[in-house]
Order: sequence, then structure tokens, then C-alpha cells
Amino acid sequence: MITPLRLLILGGTGEAAALASALAERFGAALGLVSSLAGRTGTVPDVPGRVRIGGFGGADGLAAYLRGEMVHAVIDATHPFAARISDHAVRACAAAGVPRLTLVRPPWVRRDGDRWTEADTMGGAAARLPSLGRRAFLAVGRQELPAFARTAGVRFLVRLLAPAPLDLPESEVVIGRGPFGLEDEIRLLRRHSIDVVVAKAAGGEATYAKIAAARALSLPVLMVRRPLPPAGPAVTTIAAALDWTAAVMAARGAAHDRDRAHTAGNR
Repeated sequence: MITPLRLLILGGTGEAAALASALAERFGAALGLVSSLAGRTGTVPDVPGRVRIGGFGGADGLAAYLRGEMVHAVIDATHPFAARISDHAVRACAAAGVPRLTLVRPPWVRRDGDRWTEADTMGGAAARLPSLGRRAFLAVGRQELPAFARTAGVRFLVRLLAPAPLDLPESEVVIGRGPFGLEDEIRLLRRHSIDVVVAKAAGGEATYAKIAAARALSLPVLMVRRPLPPAGPAVTTIAAALDWTAAVMAARGAAHDRDRAHTAGNR
């Protein structure tokens, strides 16, 4: 009897949680599911299977985990800006001989009325910011804030998931977790007299309202481009990720049948 497919989801996103639920619904007991979250995750999602919290210790540590736990497949459903984790997944899966898929969140598409200025890096965005506005809504995550520490002449409204000290010249913090509503975002920008929005090109629906609010108010958006996704197989929908998992299961079942036939033939 073939054992359940042990699948590791590198998660921490809404897409990863939805994927876990969809996988469990489609494959049931034929799947042994583990969702891995970074140690800084604020809340633990209620998802099927086991949840693992914390890092692996780089690519080598992840490869050791894949071997030790006898993981059969990995789906990288991390944030589009989690480039280091994705790079570790590429190298670890290659070293351990484990098939890997990337679930890529579709990017936002520029619409009529959008006033986007794009930057390749946070440092580049910080350098361009003073030319675009003086009261900036900064919604890029706490780890990216040091890039703006020396930006002079700009007052920041910073949205964080939890209170944290800021090393910014002039700043105020607002606490919130998506999804956010359009009207709420419009009120927030108006209340603080924001004249420029700084955002990552993260894609998805949970945080898009700030982009729509900027468009409604004719505000410029300083958009930091996302890094390129890792090389290798990638899909943009959960349905396609389910089909990939089914193909991995089928290939594993075929290999199991060949091994049984070979063993029987040698008796």
C-alpha cells in the first residue's frame, strides 16, 4: 500500500492557506500536509494538516528537513517579495531531489487613472520619494523601513501589523491587517492628508484597496517592483497547483507499481 504524499507548503500568505484547504478537500487522506510559516508570523492560520513555525537554517537546513521528514513535494506559496526563502527552496529541492512548484500571486495591473512611479529597490524608492510628495503613506512592511531612515522632508504614516519602534525622521504608526476596504483606505488617506502612497507591487486582493484609493484621490503611487520569481515550474492559480499535485501523485504511484513489478519478477 502506497503511503500518503507528504507535501510541504512554504506559506504565510492568504493564498497558501487557501491552497492548504483546497488540497485537503481534493485529496483527503491521500495527502500528508505540512504548512511552514516564518517565525515572525503574527497569527497562526487555521489550516488542515500540521503547521510548522520557524526557519529551517537556510537552503542546507531545508534540504535536511526534506530528507529527514521524507517530503515528496514542495509548493512555494510565499510572498512575492520573499526572494530569499524562494531561493532556499530552489536549492534545497534540487539537493534533495524533491519536485517543487511555485504558486505565483498575479501582479496588479495599471489602470486608467493610476499614477505609478516604479522603483527597482526600496533604496531607489526612498531616493525618489521627496520628488513625489511630503506626506507619505508607507505600507511596505516593518523590515523595509530602514531604507527610508534618511529620507528628509517627508512625514510618514506607517502601517504595521503590530506596534514597533521606528527609526524614521517624522512618523506616525497605524496598526492594521488586511483585507482593507476601499472607503476605509480613502478615509485614512484623507484624514492624514497623504499626498503619496509607497507600496510593494505585491499583487493580490487583501491590500489592493490602498492602490484603488490612491487612484480615486488622484494620488501618485511609488511602486517597488517585485523580484523575479524563481526558475522552475510555476502556476498562478490554486486549481493549477492542485493539478500539479495530482500529477506528482500519479508519477509516484506509477513508480511504486514499477518497483512492485520488479520485485515480483525477481522472486
